[in-house]
Amino acid sequence: MNAHHHVVGFITWFVLCYFVLLNGGYLVLNMLSLRTLHRKGQEAMLDDLPRVYSGLEPPVSILVPAYNEEATIAASVRSMLQLTYSEYEVLVVNDGSKDGTLDVLKREFGLLPFPEAYRRQIKTKDIRQLYRSTRFPNLRVIDKENGGKADSLNAGINASRYPLVCGVDADSILQRDSLEKVTEPFLRDPTVVATGGTIRVANGCEVTGGFLTKVGLPRNIWALFQVVEYLRAFLFGRLGWSSVNGMLIVSGAFGVFRKDTVIQTGGYRPDTIGEDMELIVRMHRLLRAKRQPYKVEFVPDPVCWTEAPEDYKTLKNQRIRWQRGLAESLSANWGLMFSRNGGVPGWLAFPFMLLFEWLGPVVELGGYVFMVWASLAGEISWQAFSTFMFVAIGLGILLSASGLLLEEMSFHIYPRGKQLLALGAVVLLENVGYRQLNTVWRLIGLWRWATRKESTWGTMKRKGDWQAGSPGDS
Repeated sequence: MNAHHHVVGFITWFVLCYFVLLNGGYLVLNMLSLRTLHRKGQEAMLDDLPRVYSGLEPPVSILVPAYNEEATIAASVRSMLQLTYSEYEVLVVNDGSKDGTLDVLKREFGLLPFPEAYRRQIKTKDIRQLYRSTRFPNLRVIDKENGGKADSLNAGINASRYPLVCGVDADSILQRDSLEKVTEPFLRDPTVVATGGTIRVANGCEVTGGFLTKVGLPRNIWALFQVVEYLRAFLFGRLGWSSVNGMLIVSGAFGVFRKDTVIQTGGYRPDTIGEDMELIVRMHRLLRAKRQPYKVEFVPDPVCWTEAPEDYKTLKNQRIRWQRGLAESLSANWGLMFSRNGGVPGWLAFPFMLLFEWLGPVVELGGYVFMVWASLAGEISWQAFSTFMFVAIGLGILLSASGLLLEEMSFHIYPRGKQLLALGAVVLLENVGYRQLNTVWRLIGLWRWATRKESTWGTMKRKGDWQAGSPGDS
């Protein structure tokens, strides 16, 4: 009997401590983000001065992997062709799409086949044809056999002409000055090897001719949940880690890399579905092993708008893939953890991701089930159960609210009172049901990784209705 009570007591304390450490870790990241945003706010006064183009901005190749993106590809490419940047090219990689993606590109941008040398520095699937636009001299298209997103990015790197490469998802819209801002760290510090910008949910916004003309909130509840999730993930998840050079993820939807470093580390791994995170973790591991000085930075104000899933099945599949990608990225780079020269990535960020992001679903779901069972069976007191609910859900709400607060203090993207009220309601709701559902999906992702179920890039349903004002639709 005593042993039984000891076991219940141990598990109760373990679950409570786990949730305290989980939310406490995010709270620390929150504080680090607040400090960084405060500093950036002071520097922002200089941003209001007229920008002097020195001509030293490094040229950038924007890589746009596209698989079955006929609904959104034209507006996305159009938005990239209107960026305010001194020298860049747009390289769309059609990854064997089965829909009319290539036809849309040919029609909208006047593509013609163009013979040119393709330097295969990283191994990829075969290239079918290279096209050049007759209307935009800085637009080229690679048509290749299907090999997945990583393979497409590698093909883009092989064909790119410039020293920086910027991966952008084909369903995304970049703000006009986003490239200037996301490449600034490369000008400021020669040891920077990668930077990432903020991703925001485009559902509910309006885009005309490749420009984002109106910021709005989605009416779909699944997309609305993701607005708050993205704020939290980017504004204090990545910004916090970036401030101590421990960021292990640069989103594949919008990230800039030094090309020679990517080639040096072997390019994107095509056998993983979390290729963006895996590349960053591998960069940390290899560069730290070589004792080469480097930095990976997150820049919060350049924004990339992307379409979030609006139906249960697509969202579930996306989250399962993300979790599986996380597991693949960490398990392929064990050498980084607690390595001799691991620094913040090896001694803090990797163990944190391992405990709270990778194995988190097992402990979190197990914790919920155990605490509910134990309280109903009278094994623990209601005070203990209430403490658990405060730590698990109350602190979660506090963290989501702080993400919204950071957004309002720093960027004020959603200016209308109704929008803030809606987001405030979502902050409360997402912690009661949605977050737990997400944990179930992450657990499925973990299971599929453990059982080595088939992994593919997959197809995501695109509505593209937020781009209804594009000229191509008229």
